[in-house]
Amino acid sequence: MTLLIVIIVLALIFDYINGFHDAANSIATVVSTKVLAPFQAVIWAAFFNVVAYFIFQDHAVANTISKTVNKEFITLNVILAGLIAAIFWNLLTWWYGIPSSSSHTLIGGFAGAAIAHAMMTKGLTISWSKVVENDTIIKTVLFIFFAPMIGMIISIFINIVTILRNMWLRMGIIILATALTVLLFDRFETNKMNQGLEKFIKLDKYKLEVAKAEETLEKDNNNEKAKEDLVTAEKKLSGAKDIYAKIVPLIVEFDKIGADSIAAFAYHNGLLTDIEVSKLKDEVRNANNFLILESLSADNAEKKKEYDVAKVETEKYKGPVKQLLKKEISLDSALVAFNAIYPIDPANAKKVRSKIEKFDIQSSFKKDIEKSENHAIVWGIVLTSILFMFIYIYVEKIKTPSAYSVGNMFKKLQLFSSAAFSIGHGGNDAQKVMGIIGAALIASGNIQDFAQLPGWVPISCYIAIGLGTMSGGWKIVKTMGTKITKVTPLEGVAAETAGAFTLFFTGQMGIPVSTTHTITGSIIGVGATKRLSAVRWGVTSSLLIAWILTIPVSALMAALVYWISTFFG
Repeated sequence: MTLLIVIIVLALIFDYINGFHDAANSIATVVSTKVLAPFQAVIWAAFFNVVAYFIFQDHAVANTISKTVNKEFITLNVILAGLIAAIFWNLLTWWYGIPSSSSHTLIGGFAGAAIAHAMMTKGLTISWSKVVENDTIIKTVLFIFFAPMIGMIISIFINIVTILRNMWLRMGIIILATALTVLLFDRFETNKMNQGLEKFIKLDKYKLEVAKAEETLEKDNNNEKAKEDLVTAEKKLSGAKDIYAKIVPLIVEFDKIGADSIAAFAYHNGLLTDIEVSKLKDEVRNANNFLILESLSADNAEKKKEYDVAKVETEKYKGPVKQLLKKEISLDSALVAFNAIYPIDPANAKKVRSKIEKFDIQSSFKKDIEKSENHAIVWGIVLTSILFMFIYIYVEKIKTPSAYSVGNMFKKLQLFSSAAFSIGHGGNDAQKVMGIIGAALIASGNIQDFAQLPGWVPISCYIAIGLGTMSGGWKIVKTMGTKITKVTPLEGVAAETAGAFTLFFTGQMGIPVSTTHTITGSIIGVGATKRLSAVRWGVTSSLLIAWILTIPVSALMAALVYWISTFFG
């Protein structure tokens, strides 16, 4: 319990330090252009960070961090080492005014500590691919470069379009760009729904089971258990593929028919029958602390033995679950059957009963589809374009244009663009420390999944990051707002809008990016639009070096911290 408390305190400290870095991204340009005073900018950014909660259904950064390391190697000591390394690197880069990525610091820290843990428990020869998710790491590393480049290109485009003298040509370009963006986000929505469907019907899981069995057979062609596992996995995979093929055409028509119709079709045509049994089985055993047992088994030999038994035996819950769903037996009879297979802890009996009574596969499938729906973002983009066009028409055609009126227009627009970037920032980063604390609570056995996250966790995280922004982020604000290039209100609008679009774009693709890198690239873009010499490339090169070093340095530091903590017990 003491170690858990230490981790929670350190997580909130990290969140506080994160305020030095990431929240400053949202306010750097509005402060440097004097559109808002520092305190006003902080309140403005914090408010729209929270608004993001109602727009983004998935928390991409938290999911990425949780998936970076295979759960077998996540322990409280690993989390502790990753946090200490992340805090140290964030403080170091803050001291030198370098806007590094807090997300990448955490990813590097967890990966490094987990690899050290794996080597010390499984041997030095263990493959890193068994410890960390290579695809996630590679994608994260690539977007260290791609995210600022995307932000830079978009900010250059916005800047050039804005200064076009022919207003009607400008209107036409905005309409065309908006239409292309809507089509792009519609494609993202469909792709995410397809991915969500694969996960819901466990198609992705069955693919991994087939690959694992095949890998075992390659090493030992006479392994009878692996042969049986391969046959079973291939059968499951084939069934899941058939279901996927029947539902995918409906996903494409989501905008016309909606999630209700898709879920109803799947349910009434028996496409959810098998997955209904599997998911209710999971609900029953998870309510009996199965996930907590799994977490505790990572570094406890006795719990590992208990977990191995539970994993095999609770699969047999499928028998009474099928009978219950077919109404062949009552709920009370099903509970008796569960106890006969693998006992339900009396303390969990009420929770298990409640889970079964509330279980609804059709409703669950509907909610899963709706998670990928991005109409709020698309309409936000459309309304933003319409707002910009009306303002241009008013200032240039209705009201006599002057340097003062145009400048004043962009000051007002910067409030809007700053809010949009803050929403993007909140949608990407606000949940990361909640995820860390949640993972620690699960690893310690206090909760079994993120759905049980106590209410004090999000409140504490929002307060911590807000206090950090108000008390220490001004070195980063200075670097972002003045040292890279001098930013005017017009350029501030272009940079923040480009940054917001990039965050929405990558968020919908499920790609982990840094808000720091994104806004930096956008600011470089507006500077380069004037002339290349307007950008202080010496400062920019220092930022790039810090970005590249963040993940490996954090990983090495976390590995060292983990080794020291183990050495001293």
